[in-house]
Amino acid sequence: MKAIVQDAYGSEDLLELRDIERPVPRDDEVLVEMRAAGVGPEVWHLMTGRPYVARAALGLRKPKNPVRGWDGAGRVEAVGAKVTGFKPGDEVFGNFEGSFAEYARAKADKIALKPATLTFEQAAALPVSGMTALQALSDKSRPQPGQRVLVIGASGGVGTYAVQLATMYGAEVTGVCGPAGADLVRSLGATHVIDYTREDITDNNPHRYDVIVDNAGLRPLPVLRRALTPRGTLVIVGGEGGSGFFGGMSRGLRAVLLSPFIAQNLRNLISLSRQEDLLSLKDLAEKGQITPAIDRSYPLSEAPAAIRHLKQGHPKGKLVVTI
Repeated sequence: MKAIVQDAYGSEDLLELRDIERPVPRDDEVLVEMRAAGVGPEVWHLMTGRPYVARAALGLRKPKNPVRGWDGAGRVEAVGAKVTGFKPGDEVFGNFEGSFAEYARAKADKIALKPATLTFEQAAALPVSGMTALQALSDKSRPQPGQRVLVIGASGGVGTYAVQLATMYGAEVTGVCGPAGADLVRSLGATHVIDYTREDITDNNPHRYDVIVDNAGLRPLPVLRRALTPRGTLVIVGGEGGSGFFGGMSRGLRAVLLSPFIAQNLRNLISLSRQEDLLSLKDLAEKGQITPAIDRSYPLSEAPAAIRHLKQGHPKGKLVVTI
């Protein structure tokens, strides 16, 4: 089978399209004929091995799994001996071990049946970013009707889902993005848009926000807290920004350590892959309450170009690799 393979950590220039052996599913796994794969920051982290602390799980000197890609959608080819929830022919989406390939394995509890209303490309754009947004706006951070929500990085993969979810919950949403993404963010439900190239979230802004979801990793914690209501909730998403070793996790750790001593609720979110969240996203998509926003699609052979565009082009929504 053909796959995008990487032998050492580094840039997208190290990625190669090769013929490799088709994987064999373990007892608790499903083998899927991939139709599309999502391209998000998680792919860049897998590719570069950064932040370096992540290499404890990814592989210290080189990637444990040389095939790139993490989320996607396709059709079940075979199931392991202990798998009862899926059968060959089922259309599924979720998290895979190397989704930039013609076939990929997935643990049965990391996938779900594909939303019937979505194409494979749309479904591939949903798992990682959708679950992250869903988990960011859950529990104490779930906005109530009429509350103000600020989504930083609103035109990106996670941000586009966060805007839709917060709007669905009845919040008044303000999105922060570049000028090219403003129309998209408004179309997803944002009432206000802040162009970060012209102003910051605290510039001439009389509003404070009940919930802030920060996907960008660029603003210092004191700036974010000034934009938050006295008892508001800040959710720092992922490990963007920061140092090469810890990435943005150091800022998130400072927020978590400070939170017990102040009235504001400061959270650091490293999203988890959960089948229950995939099922929630499937339900929301089939009801038309969330829709994947796709910037553009690339064929498998051009996956390196997709990753390059991710880091340099500020995509509006998700990028997808078709297989």
